[in-house]
Amino acid sequence: MPRTLAAFYAQRLSWVPCDSGFECAHLYVPFDYAHPRGPVFELPVVKLPAASPSARIGSLVINPGGPGGSGLEYALGARSGEFTQEILDRFDIVGFDPRGVGGSVPALRCLTGPQLDKYFAVSEAPAGAAQLAAVVAANKGYAQACARNARALLPYVGTTAAARDIDVLRAALGESRLTFLGKSYGTVLGASYAQQFPSRVRAVVLDGAVAPQLNGVDLDIAQASGFQVAFGQFTTWCVTQSGCPLPAGPASASAAVAKVSGLLAAANAHPLASVLRGGQPANGAMLLLGIAAALYSKATWPSLRDGLSQAFQYGDGSVLVELADTLVERSPDGTYSNLSDAGTAVDCVDHAWPRSLSAWQAAAAAAAKVAPLFGPTLVWGSLPCAYWPLPASPVLTGASSAAGGAAGAQSPAGGSSVSGSPPGGPPAPVLVVGDLHDPATPYAWAGALARWLGPTGVRGVLLGWNGEGHTSYMEGDSCVDDAVDAYLIRLQAPQNGTVCQ
Repeated sequence: MPRTLAAFYAQRLSWVPCDSGFECAHLYVPFDYAHPRGPVFELPVVKLPAASPSARIGSLVINPGGPGGSGLEYALGARSGEFTQEILDRFDIVGFDPRGVGGSVPALRCLTGPQLDKYFAVSEAPAGAAQLAAVVAANKGYAQACARNARALLPYVGTTAAARDIDVLRAALGESRLTFLGKSYGTVLGASYAQQFPSRVRAVVLDGAVAPQLNGVDLDIAQASGFQVAFGQFTTWCVTQSGCPLPAGPASASAAVAKVSGLLAAANAHPLASVLRGGQPANGAMLLLGIAAALYSKATWPSLRDGLSQAFQYGDGSVLVELADTLVERSPDGTYSNLSDAGTAVDCVDHAWPRSLSAWQAAAAAAAKVAPLFGPTLVWGSLPCAYWPLPASPVLTGASSAAGGAAGAQSPAGGSSVSGSPPGGPPAPVLVVGDLHDPATPYAWAGALARWLGPTGVRGVLLGWNGEGHTSYMEGDSCVDDAVDAYLIRLQAPQNGTVCQ
């Protein structure tokens, strides 16, 4: 077991065959980089070797987002439409579960499956004092459960440390520079890496960017607005389809919001039928979660249309509850991944959050104005952070990083150094990709992140896509896919501000 920073960087991964052509290994990283002799995380790593070894460029490290998403599962789907064949030919695809996530040992857990069922079923759009009290009690209880069941891990699962783990992984893979693709929250990981280790960047793609320098409730409000716009786009599509239950006409967008809001309110009073998921009421909270889940990809719009149709015509919320379960990674047997627990823990330390209830009420009211369907729920859904047992240590707040300087000063040769450039000259620019109609990470965030990157030591280049859904690469547009591939393979970045139509 490594006991010094140099020893962690000197690791070499012991690969063993696993899962039909993949190779698996484990990486060790310290809980606390300032005290590497303390406890360690054991992180599972999986690799799909390059299909054309003679043309191999190196390792492409990937992260699907979350926070709390499994990079292991993302990599295991590499041959199922996540990457072009050219990328599969030229790179080893390497995924890992970040500290505290998924197969990490230890992994962070706050609530059991039945407890999470109850938590997600609480309506986070309180209409009065009694409902507000229920929301406060549920979220305060969640934070207390995390403090009780995961206190030993909570100080060590923020993004800054997870990005340092990527540098240890880079060294263990034998790479002098990092090639990385991060989606959604994975853009925070990638940007934090670039901030801390700018001279170790070979090529970093940040797809579906999260904005830097925003506090937590501002992120929630902007995201709610994105979901509201996406629901309007879904409505426009839906009313042209057979079986759409939403009203057509010149005011269809506002009429659809009103009709769905009525459904949610009625389901909160009297949950709909649901034959698919025992222990989960098809109430307004679950139905709205299912609607949001379907807006992540245009491919699931038909399921959302059918789910709404069943809800309105037959009082059956089964399809929408099933969609909700995909978003929170709930299995049919009632067990959950630790996506929600790990994600909450990371969010609560990565961003600044208000502590007074009045500030949350004001934020929810502001969110309701820009996103009446999604705004209050998204804001109140972050309320555990008001009661979090640790203070926040916001990530991506400034152009320079004391943590990055310390990393460079302490990292051994062959590990990392932020002073000077490694062989091969200065780093390539970071490619930030944004969907103009992304519901979860608004396009403006991509531009903000691209601009923020410059003072970190790497230049940001913005690539847009006039599409729908969350993230852009391998979502059906060859212009985006070709531009990302050219950057990853040949380090040819598109012109800043290019928009694929």
